[in-house]
Amino acid sequence: MFDMMSYLNELEKQYAEVEERFASPEVAANPELLKKISRQHRDLGKIMESFNQFKTLRRRHEESRSLVNDPDPELASMAAADCEASQQELEKVEKQLQIMLLPKDPNDEKNIIVEIRAGTGGEEAALFSSDLFRAYCRYAEKRKWRIEILSQHETGLGGFKEIIFSIEGDSVYSQMKFESGTHRVQRVPETEASGRIHTSAITVAVLPEAEEVDIEINPDDLRIDVFRSTGPGGQSVNTTDSAVRITHLPTGMVVSCQDEKSQHKNKTKALKVLRARLLDQEIQKQEAQISAERRQQIGTGERSERIRTYNFPQNRVTDHRIGLTLYKLGLVMEGELEEIIQSLVMADQMERFKSITSQEK
Repeated sequence: MFDMMSYLNELEKQYAEVEERFASPEVAANPELLKKISRQHRDLGKIMESFNQFKTLRRRHEESRSLVNDPDPELASMAAADCEASQQELEKVEKQLQIMLLPKDPNDEKNIIVEIRAGTGGEEAALFSSDLFRAYCRYAEKRKWRIEILSQHETGLGGFKEIIFSIEGDSVYSQMKFESGTHRVQRVPETEASGRIHTSAITVAVLPEAEEVDIEINPDDLRIDVFRSTGPGGQSVNTTDSAVRITHLPTGMVVSCQDEKSQHKNKTKALKVLRARLLDQEIQKQEAQISAERRQQIGTGERSERIRTYNFPQNRVTDHRIGLTLYKLGLVMEGELEEIIQSLVMADQMERFKSITSQEK
């Protein structure tokens, strides 16, 4: 059985060593090592903060318990009340620590590639793809993350049939991975003269960005075609063959990129997307082996699953996986996604915690 206290005591020693290394000139002179040690220091620091709180509460609880049978009835009564209060706080912090010590998703620290595609609903779905992309941009800006567009296919009215972009920053995948799935929108389209509400849908795929060490691609497995870039409606925007289409022959995956004027840059971006898709395919295979109970709370993450509805007439957004409904859709579309995302992260943590504790019994 897992001994949490022994493990936390070991982490406390590890944290002291990391603090010492963090202050060393050797680490300060190596940017990559400094980044790694900083992350360790931050993650362990959060755990140690809760651990110190736990130890303080436990001492307080023990002191109160020792006074419960004091001859002075007033003191004994106060001690009993404090004993009960400290016990409740102690249980709360202990649960918090148990959740913090859950095994992490190995991809949580990675940057991501997001693919948004218009589904049912035609032009209205394309316009909502643009709206959701804008909301993600606003949210990324608040988190001080960096966004780069890798590929986009615009429509004549300013929507996106498809847009692929990367987000770089601190623990991006851990926060954004639950956005994968089908997003449904209910609203009156700008092009609708009768004021009738339409229902449209788009799909979002959130892929952890793959390094070359994560996914090796054999050049012989690739067919690379070059062509001239085109804009909306087929309008030529380039007079050279700078656009690139890469086909991964073993899987049949096709990635096109034409945003850059340089063929080399388009090829680099396309390979970045292909590598992320191949890594995501491996993750999906692994996830398929995990029990249904493990992911009951947050759903399967499959692209076909409807995860969220945006109802504009009611100013309502509902996440169907956790039964969360907020009546502030306007703010959500301006990038106020924190409440939704943190609720999903917490639901996932609680489900994993339940899974582990039920196995220990």
